[in-house]
Amino acid sequence: MARGAADDDKADELQRSRTLNPHPETVTDEEFRSEEFFDPRDLVQVKYEMVRRVEAEGVTAAAAARAFGLSRQTYYGARAALADRGLQGLVPGKPGPREAHKLTDEVLDDLQEQLEADPSLGSAALAGRVAERFGFEVHPRSIERALARREAAKRGPKSG
Repeated sequence: MARGAADDDKADELQRSRTLNPHPETVTDEEFRSEEFFDPRDLVQVKYEMVRRVEAEGVTAAAAARAFGLSRQTYYGARAALADRGLQGLVPGKPGPREAHKLTDEVLDDLQEQLEADPSLGSAALAGRVAERFGFEVHPRSIERALARREAAKRGPKSG
């Protein structure tokens, strides 16, 4: 495979895994510029090497952050993530909310009361009820999923 195609494939994979450094040109560390092994596009590698330079070679956090094109705050966050979760800690998490932040227990209790009073209500009607009563919009499919999760939790874990 040609070098250019391999580079494109790697960049595509880094993009897919959310580990593509958005500013590889800011990495001025000499090893990243002179050795083929190091890739300034690989954000996990950049962060790991930044932390390693401080920990193993005694470079200051400020100097390491500057050489790797990152902030001191990023250095400290990377150091903590590496200590807590290893290399996996350096992989950025998925963007967006981690849990249902709109469909609180209060909202779900209200929706279940509505369904008990009128079992024919669909998720679109329930979404309208949320907008009226609580003042925010929620997708009908989100309501369906939240109610299904709640029902599954009531039933308990599957035995198998």
